[in-house]
Amino acid sequence: MTVERGLRMMAGVVILLSLGLAHWVSQYWLLLTAFAGLNLLQSSFTNWCPAMMILRAMGLKDASGASCSTP
Repeated sequence: MTVERGLRMMAGVVILLSLGLAHWVSQYWLLLTAFAGLNLLQSSFTNWCPAMMILRAMGLKDASGASCSTP
């Protein structure tokens, strides 16, 4: 699995989990959905996401083989 696929999977799990929690527990869990969406939007412009650093630390490789930290 690559960092990019791991990030998509993590975002999907967070969004589905927060939607379920909003339905069964409290509507305030929708704030987590909004946070995940805003983080994805921000990372599309900056190419930086904290979750990507965590996934790389776990040993996942970039799809292109290059790191975002290299120019």
